[in-house]
Amino acid sequence: MKHFKYKTLTELQQSCKELSADRVQFEEDAGRVREILARPVTVGDFVVGNSICIHPMEGCDSDLEGTPGELTWRRYRRFAAGGAKLLWFEATAVCREGRANTRQLWITPQNVAEYARLVDEVRIIHARECGAADDLLMPVQLTHSGRYSVPKRIIAYHNTAIDEKTSVGPDYPVITDDELDRVQDQYVAAAKLAVQAGFRAIDLKVTHGYLLAELMGAKTREGKYGGSLENRTRFGCELLRRLRGELGPEIVLCMRLGCFDGVPYKVGPDKNVGVALDYPLPYPWGFGVNPEDPMEPDLTDVKDAVGRFRDAGLQLLNVSLGCPYYNPHIGRPFESPDDGNYEQPEHPLMGVNRHFTIAGELQRTFPDLPMVGTGYSWLQVYSVNAGARNIADGNIRFFGLGRNALAYPDFPRAAMETGVLDQLRVCKTLTYCTYLMRQKNHPLGQFPTGCPPFDKEGYGQIMKEARATQRAAKAPG
Repeated sequence: MKHFKYKTLTELQQSCKELSADRVQFEEDAGRVREILARPVTVGDFVVGNSICIHPMEGCDSDLEGTPGELTWRRYRRFAAGGAKLLWFEATAVCREGRANTRQLWITPQNVAEYARLVDEVRIIHARECGAADDLLMPVQLTHSGRYSVPKRIIAYHNTAIDEKTSVGPDYPVITDDELDRVQDQYVAAAKLAVQAGFRAIDLKVTHGYLLAELMGAKTREGKYGGSLENRTRFGCELLRRLRGELGPEIVLCMRLGCFDGVPYKVGPDKNVGVALDYPLPYPWGFGVNPEDPMEPDLTDVKDAVGRFRDAGLQLLNVSLGCPYYNPHIGRPFESPDDGNYEQPEHPLMGVNRHFTIAGELQRTFPDLPMVGTGYSWLQVYSVNAGARNIADGNIRFFGLGRNALAYPDFPRAAMETGVLDQLRVCKTLTYCTYLMRQKNHPLGQFPTGCPPFDKEGYGQIMKEARATQRAAKAPG
């Protein structure tokens, strides 16, 4: 169903009023957009050169040992020249068994030199194209994919609806506390390798249903990592303190935190519109959810957790929502679903409004902890207007785009030079990138992902090959 029909900002503003999407506000003046997005932001002792972030966007294009491949290099060369001063390096696994696909990046002693070459090249290109690189911050996002690891799922607790979505039975083993202690050691080891490679910021991925995010909702888990909020934040707090102690004060500690889990959805019977799977009340799981109505956010625990992480050393928070595996409309309001998935159960503006509401409340609660906002891509050319307004109003410190960076990697330069984006280049949230990410019929077990419509040179042929292999797999006989 087509939702984005707006020819002018006025039309979009009128739709916001009609839908009561009150948190979606816009800076209308292009000159003000330029001025606001060009503002530097202080993160710890580091001054980031502007207020634009490229979110961590996985390319699924490493080799089988986690070493950056040709498309990885191509993507970061384009990002480096794009102009954003906060370039969030994509999810990089801390161990082989924690990878979400066979071509997810994975930093090891054997390939750390290649990561160092990539970091150096990013800084060289950025300095050449953008004037300087000493104000460029590039956090590396360290991850363990947990329930979504391949080939074996590693779960933190049982949730009947998520178990149904992931085909996990009630007797499937849960990772033990001792095993989690060893995972924490793997994070520390990976962070040390990242610093050796030249990264000056370390991000913990605590979102999208992966292992550390699942721990945040593990209210029914026994042991030191489950039950109380103190226990559910224990892993993150201990890890932040260890990283500060072992990496030193100059390394910026970051986190991308899923602040509203929601509930799992499936394709419904009415025009394939998404419907929630059955769940009990009060809802005994999840993070950032109202236990009496888990379709609605409750930020009580989230604020408590953010305070704990800040006290443990957190200096930069990237606000995220939902899980792309079971409720993609929550995290990434879209125009079209990826192949076989459900249609939006709400107008995408309501999803954008949810993002802005949650991020705004958190940033205002913690004004001294800079935060990065998410959920802008569906707004297309007007995303920069919304980002500038949220920054000006104190609702966020950084305006972030993810999918749009794949389609339009130099959007930051356009925003700061003209205050507007090119309608012919912006992401239309048609989810071709997700389609490619879900295609596994590849000799290496995973197709690389990017933006076929707006980056045909990089991904046009890859899209053709992915569709051909999908058709062949579905053919009878």
